[in-house]
Amino acid sequence: MTIQRRTLLKGAAATAGMSLAAPFISRGYAQGSSGEVNIFAWAGYINDDILAAFEAATGIKPNYTPYGTNDELLNQLRANNGAGFDIIWPSVDRVPNYVEFGLVQEIDESKVEVAKCLPSAWENSAKFGAVVDGKRYQVPTDWGTEAIAYDKDQAPLEYGTASYGDIWKEDMAGKGTVRAHSSLVGLGLWLEAEGKLPRPLLDAFTSPEAQIEIFDVIVAEAVARKGNIIQFWNNENEAQGAFRVNGAAIGQTWDSTAAALGKEGLPVGFIAPKEGALAWMEGVSIPTGAANVDQAYAFINWFLTPEAGAMYSNATSINSTAVGAADLLSDEAKAFFAAAYPGDALEKLWWWPIQESWYVTKRNEYQDRFLSA
Repeated sequence: MTIQRRTLLKGAAATAGMSLAAPFISRGYAQGSSGEVNIFAWAGYINDDILAAFEAATGIKPNYTPYGTNDELLNQLRANNGAGFDIIWPSVDRVPNYVEFGLVQEIDESKVEVAKCLPSAWENSAKFGAVVDGKRYQVPTDWGTEAIAYDKDQAPLEYGTASYGDIWKEDMAGKGTVRAHSSLVGLGLWLEAEGKLPRPLLDAFTSPEAQIEIFDVIVAEAVARKGNIIQFWNNENEAQGAFRVNGAAIGQTWDSTAAALGKEGLPVGFIAPKEGALAWMEGVSIPTGAANVDQAYAFINWFLTPEAGAMYSNATSINSTAVGAADLLSDEAKAFFAAAYPGDALEKLWWWPIQESWYVTKRNEYQDRFLSA
């Protein structure tokens, strides 16, 4: 299953009713022209400019609380029994976990201006986890990747030869930074390409037995090469800090990490490895205990305007699913995307499969085994 950036953007011009001249305030905002909305979203996703623009367009006061990981979000919502927030922002492959615990409500599609969302994103999000048992629980808003961040002076890389394996080579000892659980997948893709896995990596997401067979091999390799890692990261700030102050020269990070460091003037690039960048899609879900549901839908519809989508992408270097947003990207954002995904990189994206609860539980065990070794 593949979604390419070109495919995501291709249908924009053909979508009825949308143009760059469309007013920033649309009919969707009548649902919530006053009151407030409580947003629980990834750290670094929502800045003051975005919050101010939303309030100016809708009259709704946004209250933003950041989190660092999907697990932090899930645990907080479980502790609150789905209450306390009106909007959450999980990765689409984790949405079934929230549905399983009764933490999110079905999306009322009559309240969503679906034509504002790129059709391919809307359709494919259903396959990645936004739709469970025929019911939609998330509106896709953005997508991005986890790939290779690198110091251009200490560890120069080029597309076509750049590999997850570069992080684990002997000459990068003490210079790498990774997130423990996702680095095992990146390492697994490298081992799979080298013919060193007992079966395809994707099989690990299909049954506990396959996961054990595959990840036993991956973790053994990761432990043997652990000396390459100078710092493990769990959130955006930690990943940036690895390069900024802790001596990392290469790492498996989010796109937004490398983009932020580049904006600071550091010589950090970001590139898709030959095995395929780990691609994820995210979106807005509404908790079962949301107190301001109309305002939540107003935020969704506003966030899918071209202007809001471009504001978000220009700030984060994460791709928006809003129709028309790509036409409003800054030159800096366009240059970042071009450098990160040259050649056939977009055709090789490796999209995260749905991560069922059994997979996540065992994944965390392997992560802990790696960290404690």
